[in-house]
Amino acid sequence: ICWTIRDNLKIRDTRGKSVFITGCDSGFGNLLAQRLHRKGFDVIAACLTEEGSDNLKACTSPALKTVLLNVTNHNSIDNAVTFVAEATGSKGLHGLVNNAGRATPIGPTDWLDMEDFHRVLDVNLIGLIEVTIKFLPLLKKGRGRIVNVASVMGRLAFGGGGYCLSKCGVESFSDSLRRDMQHFGVKVSIIEPGFFKTGVTSLELIEKDLHRLWNRLAPEVRYAYGDKYFDKYIKVQRFSMKTLCSSDISKVTNCMEHALTAKYPRTRYGAGWDAKFFWLPLSYAPAIVADVMLKMVLPRPLGFKKAAAKNQVDV
Repeated sequence: ICWTIRDNLKIRDTRGKSVFITGCDSGFGNLLAQRLHRKGFDVIAACLTEEGSDNLKACTSPALKTVLLNVTNHNSIDNAVTFVAEATGSKGLHGLVNNAGRATPIGPTDWLDMEDFHRVLDVNLIGLIEVTIKFLPLLKKGRGRIVNVASVMGRLAFGGGGYCLSKCGVESFSDSLRRDMQHFGVKVSIIEPGFFKTGVTSLELIEKDLHRLWNRLAPEVRYAYGDKYFDKYIKVQRFSMKTLCSSDISKVTNCMEHALTAKYPRTRYGAGWDAKFFWLPLSYAPAIVADVMLKMVLPRPLGFKKAAAKNQVDV
């Protein structure tokens, strides 16, 4: 009861407090920007494209400011910092929401090369870290909050590629950052969404990239997996995206909003029923339990037995 009362305490008047949100072209960032804008926050929304910026402006008002931001570009980040510093003045920044991210390329590890890992890590982790570090002076000035979007896949890795690595890194970075910044009155929260339907989880993009990865594989790797493996892997992705993904992304933005408005924001927010009652509990289970459960879902390479038999014959 005491925890519930404490959790529901809100900070006083939030009108006019400045919040900077990355990844506002669509999805979580777009919805959060609209909601905070309606509640009187001075929202500065960072979009990757002009189209995303124009669409957001069209459904809000001129009071909402937008800026173009590519989190993998140092100059783009510096320009955004200058823009926000001028917009906030002496009051500093109340909130930084690191929401920008990407999922692809994702797939079995031996389908990928280093460039595939960099494409995800540079956005989800390195970009997030650089944005955070460069905005820290404004956040210290405003004794603000940092909200970093991780994932249940940062707690339980079950897909090859940079996505799980990046989200695990976000978890670690946020924990160390929270402990460092507590002396300056800056609070840090982590959002751990389950599966949601956003641009990041677009089935069309995921399947297109999986075809790219499969088609470039060396013959021996394709032989080891078997011709039917790819079709089964695609079916698993379709099941995950169509069946497990929730279309109610407000479950995530509600957590973000609480982290920005609560007097005592939580350290971690599990967003979505699948996150709270399956993925996060499973992450605490013994590794063998998680391995067996995921093995039941993911397809098994069919060509490895043939490859092993061939090697024995050759010997």
